[in-house]
Amino acid sequence: MSDHTDNRHGLSRRRVLGGLGAIGVASAGAGIGTTAYFSDEESFEENSLTAGELDLKLDYKATYSGGPGRLEEINGWYSEDGPGEPFEVEEVEDEEGTYLIGEVPDVDDGDLWEDEVQNTDLCAPELGLINGDEIPVFTLEDVKPGDSGEVTVSLHICDNPAWMYMNGALTANDENTVTEPEAASDDENNDLSDSEIDGDGELADAIQTKLWYDENCNNVHDAGDGTGSEEVCVQLVIDTSGSMGGTRIENAKDGAQQLAQTILDANSDNQVGVSEFDNNGSVVQTLTDVYDDQPGDPAAGNGVGPAIENLSASGGTNAQAGVDAAQGDLENCPEGVRRIMVVFGDGDINTDGQAAKDAGTEIFAIGVGGASEDELDDLASDPDEDHVFIGADDAAIGQLFSQVGETITGGETVILEDSLANTMEALEEGIALDGDRSTEEDDPFVGGMTHCLGFEWELPDDVGNEVQTDSVGFDLGFYALQSRHNDEPPENPFDGNFTDDNGLPSGANSTNGSGTAD
Repeated sequence: MSDHTDNRHGLSRRRVLGGLGAIGVASAGAGIGTTAYFSDEESFEENSLTAGELDLKLDYKATYSGGPGRLEEINGWYSEDGPGEPFEVEEVEDEEGTYLIGEVPDVDDGDLWEDEVQNTDLCAPELGLINGDEIPVFTLEDVKPGDSGEVTVSLHICDNPAWMYMNGALTANDENTVTEPEAASDDENNDLSDSEIDGDGELADAIQTKLWYDENCNNVHDAGDGTGSEEVCVQLVIDTSGSMGGTRIENAKDGAQQLAQTILDANSDNQVGVSEFDNNGSVVQTLTDVYDDQPGDPAAGNGVGPAIENLSASGGTNAQAGVDAAQGDLENCPEGVRRIMVVFGDGDINTDGQAAKDAGTEIFAIGVGGASEDELDDLASDPDEDHVFIGADDAAIGQLFSQVGETITGGETVILEDSLANTMEALEEGIALDGDRSTEEDDPFVGGMTHCLGFEWELPDDVGNEVQTDSVGFDLGFYALQSRHNDEPPENPFDGNFTDDNGLPSGANSTNGSGTAD
């Protein structure tokens, strides 16, 4: 309820109670010798209830690394007459032999996709995202050892937060014909045959896959060393101007505290500091490896956690002063240690942070509310798509900080890594996805922000003739279930009770893939 509503109700009640005496006296006087009466009429009209929205929309970017000189051939598979979703295939710049084979939204320039997916309101209906459609992202007819492909799918929960699930299924695993080299292979159990034969092929077992949370939506698994062992100094620079009042500053403090804890837990030598900016900028906690020296009572302790907890919102916005103050403290970071600044704001960012970047500081920029994408791009280190995180809703603030934390510490989380056959077997039962990878428990996905999943397959170059002419088909599906009134993750909806004829929950979005090896 807004302050205006609170005041209206409170003041109205006081005025009615205080005014009854005056009304009574006037009524007594006016009632002598007259038939006039005081009267009043109240009504409650045009009442309505509108159900909220929960809509899962997808977009994606798919590439195929299949060797140079094949643009015309592959483009034919994705033409109006080809088996794939119609798309004008193009070779990825600076990656010879890698082809862009699908993209929604189609931004006409492959280099722009990461910017678009992170910073555009992808729930807008005119963008034409994948919404209830069932399309293939891989339809490849001549796969050979050494080939690979990758699709990054971004998930958009429109309006209400939701628990997210994913499933998959191997829909075909065919031996087809058996060539003479295939029949002679030690790993082939079939005789030479020009006719199609029954039985499973070897391709699904040979293809290796990886599924991961692609925090920065850059189509690459940023693995790090998997332990977060690289030592870092991080200054959290928080906007505390007046526009940050209310739940926004509280969400920002929660997100910043979780990020600080994630960084300090990743390596005992890591240090975190806290700066703020309103009309001015100041360091409120110099670099330290202490989160809270009195656990359980942050308000009484010293360290990063209490410093963040004590932030409050007022005044104007001077991001330049905040960045300068933070950089001054980062100068105290030990020589050779990676220096990082995470700047959070909801309005004007009047600095490009160039002095800090020239001094070797890596800058991540998080924005909500009135934050300008262009200003965040100017502030952040290159490439922008790895360092800029934007949310359309204040509820997304915590998960934006989480995405930055996962990017800084130890690399992106792998969900599954196995053969295509085993991955699809695991997905067939459905798996729960986690909206916040920085916490131990699973969390719902909030609305108003982008979450990306990367799915990569590779046919290793040491695979032999046994996979010749084999073909596989597979489906991937995603399902959203509202989290309001479902405080805990509900039972897996992919249990057979919610499925349609394709094995997906009703209304789930799916993506299909298939390939044939020669």
